[in-house]
Amino acid sequence: MMRFCRSLTVLVGVSLLGACASTTPAELASAAPAPERARNVILFIGDGMGVSTVTAARIYAGQKQGHTGEENLLSFEKFPQTALVKTYNTNAQVPDSAGTATAINSGEKTRMGVIGIGPAARRGQCREALAHPLSLVAEEAHRGGRAIGIVTTTRLTHATPAAVFAHSSDRDWEADGDILAAQRAQGCRDIAAQLVDFPFAVALGGGHEKFVAKSRGGDRLDGAADLPERWVADHGGSYVESADALARAPHDRPVLGIFSPSHMTYMAERTPESAEPTLTQMTAEAIDRLNQNPQGYYLMVEGGRIDHAHHENRAGYALEETVEFARAVQYAVEHTDPAKTLILVTADHSHVFTMAGYPRRGNPILGLVVPPSGDDDEHGGAETDGAPVMAKDGQPYTTLGYANGPAAVKGPRSRPETGVQAHQQSLVPLGSETHGGEDVALYATGPGSDNVHGVIEQNQIGAIMRAALGLSGE
Repeated sequence: MMRFCRSLTVLVGVSLLGACASTTPAELASAAPAPERARNVILFIGDGMGVSTVTAARIYAGQKQGHTGEENLLSFEKFPQTALVKTYNTNAQVPDSAGTATAINSGEKTRMGVIGIGPAARRGQCREALAHPLSLVAEEAHRGGRAIGIVTTTRLTHATPAAVFAHSSDRDWEADGDILAAQRAQGCRDIAAQLVDFPFAVALGGGHEKFVAKSRGGDRLDGAADLPERWVADHGGSYVESADALARAPHDRPVLGIFSPSHMTYMAERTPESAEPTLTQMTAEAIDRLNQNPQGYYLMVEGGRIDHAHHENRAGYALEETVEFARAVQYAVEHTDPAKTLILVTADHSHVFTMAGYPRRGNPILGLVVPPSGDDDEHGGAETDGAPVMAKDGQPYTTLGYANGPAAVKGPRSRPETGVQAHQQSLVPLGSETHGGEDVALYATGPGSDNVHGVIEQNQIGAIMRAALGLSGE
């Protein structure tokens, strides 16, 4: 009974603690208002887009337009409904993308490092994974007649996009060559093979190396089939490798677009000659194609390289990726029917990314801390008179920084780098900056968005999507 009470409280948004002891589930269900139904659901995941990233990107985007920045709002910050989301995995306070993306797409929290399987299965144990698959929102939506779309700036086989369609004991089993022979022998299949067998209508991203054999520069075992070629033969779809080819591909058949050997190019490193589509262009193609299905669709769009930039202590790169992510969200808002489409925007986890130092209003977000001018001795204004404030070591410091990562200071601290190309200084030296464990935000608009409020468990996002689409969860 208590499980029913918790579930209904989340989906209806009414406290039922007093009623559950004496009222039957049938009586409660008949009394509850009918939930709003959505024809379509678009889930945007800014990988690693914690609240500090959203704040810094908001300012950065405003400053790129010539404003001070603080007054700006990103597209999704204008949505009417928000919530805070708890991101822990079942075995970790600070999560990874596999466990968090699985929670979102299945409605059940699980371990770090596994995709589409329950917490009873240990990472890397094939037989346990086969015994504990989770039902995924995309699988249920397809069975109900909806078209499925997957868009990402990472490899299509990476953790977050993989959680839409795959069941894997290890997030690193992206190609068959990535799986130990003993585990392959037990019947587990790699993520790339699962993608080409999944009934998607649109799949766009990077990761060509995971779809072809080692003899062709990939990670698949020699003698294995070329997966894009096999997919075209099996599904009659279009396989494309450039933005131009994607634009020309027929809209009346499925499309698989793989635009880079591994992850797609950072926005900060793109050139005008780039053949890769942007996240906004991929989102536009996906919405246009999926919208032709009269029964609707489920689309997951990931801004995956926000996370990668943070791992490298490159705040400018992360903010450029976030601004493009917000642009893709705005496209979706402008090109969908708000009465029929639930749009959710969230992050799978945060990062140890900070914004600090009492910089003045409008101070360049990627620059050194310059405090407010005037006689405010407590915050350094009178002391510096418009110059960067100095730390106790005699060096200035940046507004943005990290608690750990590869740009950790070793020995006497030098003057920090600034600008988009900078590596922000960090404290604890690590080969890769880590995720953060604080809550992330969830923004929502459209039918079913009223269920987004308060502080919720991450797996409740799956329940919100199921309720909006009228899915059973089985």
